[in-house]
Amino acid sequence: MTILEQIQKEGLKSNAPVFKIGDTVKVYYKVIEGDKERIQVYEGTVIARKNKDISETFTVRRISYGIGVERTFQLHSPRIDKVEVVRSGRVRRAKLYYLRGRKGRSAKLKEIL
Repeated sequence: MTILEQIQKEGLKSNAPVFKIGDTVKVYYKVIEGDKERIQVYEGTVIARKNKDISETFTVRRISYGIGVERTFQLHSPRIDKVEVVRSGRVRRAKLYYLRGRKGRSAKLKEIL
């Protein structure tokens, strides 16, 4: 095992959240403002997951005041407090970039019961 692999293994979260593409999630993200720290909740649909190990990222999309907002998070970042699955969506694709061109009811995903 090389030194780089060893450092990456130390940075992995032992309690990594379990979710998949199409799930609606709440991401509890630590925001540092000056000398204070608070947790901000970002809720939306997971449209992509990329990479693996320490560099794994996921993209969450939500509609805010009629405008689509996407945010990419590092899965193993120490700033992510937790990821909570609100509902699971049924999808047949690995990336849901087609949701960018849709709005309203056509942008909704069917729920897994």
